[in-house]
Amino acid sequence: MTGQVRTVDGRVAGRRGQATRQKLLDCLGEMLSTSPYRDVKVIDVARMAGTSPATFYQYFPDVEGAVLELADETAKEGTSLTQLVAGRSWAGKAGAQASEQLVDGFLSFWRKHDAILRVIDLGAAEGDKRFSRIRLRILNAVTGSLTESIRDLQDKGRVDKEVNPAAVAGALVAMLAAVAAHQKGFTGSGVKQAELKPNLALLVHLGVTGRKPPK
Repeated sequence: MTGQVRTVDGRVAGRRGQATRQKLLDCLGEMLSTSPYRDVKVIDVARMAGTSPATFYQYFPDVEGAVLELADETAKEGTSLTQLVAGRSWAGKAGAQASEQLVDGFLSFWRKHDAILRVIDLGAAEGDKRFSRIRLRILNAVTGSLTESIRDLQDKGRVDKEVNPAAVAGALVAMLAAVAAHQKGFTGSGVKQAELKPNLALLVHLGVTGRKPPK
């Protein structure tokens, strides 16, 4: 972790303090992969990190506060997904490649951050505005870039003018997020990753361009 980090009482944490804080977050993330976050205790996180509850409270007010910090870090990384869309060509084979890379990026991001993303989804579903805002930050950047891509195709006469770019982009991103969050469920029902990716890419390409990708 880089940059200025403050303790709960407002002091600037030094290099060792930042490392300790990050270790606590890493241990929390690991615990979330096996336990519901409301069952996670400060003492358990501190023990796994090789420190004390008192140290934990120097950096976070409680477990929920640490969960929100972890969610915020994930959201910052998630905004990089927009690079898979922004400025990309959707013409010919380049469009097929853009679809495939967007799908692969979504699925990979969700696999990497599965535990905290499940917590974010749960909090958002329960109406917690803090988690809802974080979820929107992850998805909105991609939605915005995809909207611009569709609008650009409209301006070039390659997409029907009756199409609402924002509506299509939002629906595609919501689909990708939902599928990415349930990858294990697809595998359990007999759909292999090797089959899932190209079919998702087909749907994305159809949604953006209105056409099947070239072979």
